[in-house]
Amino acid sequence: MNTGEGTDLPSAKKPRLSSRCLIIIPCLNEAGHIGALLEQFSLDAERHDMKIVVADGGSTDGTVQIVEDMMQRNPRVVLLHNEKRIQSAAINLAVATYGDGYDCFIRIDAHGKYPDDYCGKLIEEAQAKGADSVVVAMATEGFSTFQKATASAQNSKLGNGGAKHRHGAKGHWTDHGHHALMRIEAFRQVGGYDETFTHNEDAELDYRLAKAGFRIWMTDRTLMVYYPRASASSLFRQYLGYGRGRAKNVLKHRIVPKLRQALPLMVLPVVAGTVLAVLHWSAAVPAFLWVAICLGYGVWMAVGERNPYGPLAAVSAMIMHLAWSTGFWLQLLGSRKRRESSP
Repeated sequence: MNTGEGTDLPSAKKPRLSSRCLIIIPCLNEAGHIGALLEQFSLDAERHDMKIVVADGGSTDGTVQIVEDMMQRNPRVVLLHNEKRIQSAAINLAVATYGDGYDCFIRIDAHGKYPDDYCGKLIEEAQAKGADSVVVAMATEGFSTFQKATASAQNSKLGNGGAKHRHGAKGHWTDHGHHALMRIEAFRQVGGYDETFTHNEDAELDYRLAKAGFRIWMTDRTLMVYYPRASASSLFRQYLGYGRGRAKNVLKHRIVPKLRQALPLMVLPVVAGTVLAVLHWSAAVPAFLWVAICLGYGVWMAVGERNPYGPLAAVSAMIMHLAWSTGFWLQLLGSRKRRESSP
């Protein structure tokens, strides 16, 4: 595995990256965000001779009409209908359809916000470092009370376990980060995204990129801002998917989970174990300690960081922990059951 440690020089065999990139925006029902994103990135597309590909997964909220209206004003914007709906399929389809003649693509999440110089900084970093992929840190912001609390949780170690692509760090070579820019040659060589993954497809692809000798650079020169889910139920469903995706990744590549991923795995067993409290009260102690630690962290956020959303952020974090753990175990046990039942 080659992570490029100790050098920032491009490979002698690797052609210099040009600024000709595809901007790919997978989306599904993003009428509230897609218009502003297209307006913003139309400037980058003109400046760097880019094409903007919106891969829509069957929106019913007016997203498609907004994109079609923009296409009438800007011929650099094109619309693809992503029948498979998921993000991994959207990127694969966009690269397969429009990738020829472009050196790289920049992935834009419709449910996010980006600085005005985002594309330029990514291209500069890829050129300077000779990186095959440039990833970014992801900060989280919210609007409603629940979103703001969830954003506080996701930006904290309680919610992200200290993940550098959440927390941010000085620029460094890494094995994973939030996908931003990627060389199309590298993407195609490893086969693109695995479309069996509805979640965690970026980490799965990063594993194959690193294994094939491609280098991933975490930049500290730019980042993106993500808007979290607006309700407890949608947050639970999202992290249930994340847990399933991580388990699929572990099973596919026989990866040992990192400590920050292994700790949340204990949440479902701990919570499930409380049913044994009818036999002895001590069975509820682990779950009580988990709740106490989370709520204590929330109080510390409120007092130490003067964050009024701290206590509610602890609740959001517990939803995330439980959902992630549940998703992981459901995927793991379901895969084992399928293997045992197969002839």
